[in-house]
Amino acid sequence: MDFTEWDTRLSAYAVITDGHGHILLTWFNGAAPLWTLPGGGVEFEESLEAAVAREVFEETGFHVAVGRPLFSSTMTADVGSRSPRPFKAVRIIFEATIVGGELGTTEIGGELGTTEIGGTTDEARWMPLTGLPDHEPRAGIVDQAYESLRRTTGS
Repeated sequence: MDFTEWDTRLSAYAVITDGHGHILLTWFNGAAPLWTLPGGGVEFEESLEAAVAREVFEETGFHVAVGRPLFSSTMTADVGSRSPRPFKAVRIIFEATIVGGELGTTEIGGELGTTEIGGTTDEARWMPLTGLPDHEPRAGIVDQAYESLRRTTGS
């Protein structure tokens, strides 16, 4: 199939750890709710790094310094959610370090939420890396991030 025959969505995500064995995940409230990495779609005139910094803040309340790309991930579907055309998602995952902000900067019904109002993220939470298998359902990029961290740290 020629590239003109499908739609592409470019997105950028962050792998953020706290140095104490935890990874920051967000709860995606879409058609198939699950835990995922903070991040999302890149706007038309936005760089990948600016997109991931914006998305992390919207979804978690944290400001981050965006580091190097860790890995990329793609997925395809016969029909996209916004178009009847075939769809390809291209996701670039970066390492990131928190430089400011506060987890869950808004309050929704007495619980900490996100700065994103009316979006696809309900909450952000620090999850123990050793307990990731217990946090179902989760996006495949969470497992890829775990493997990337394991290779980097050798544990």
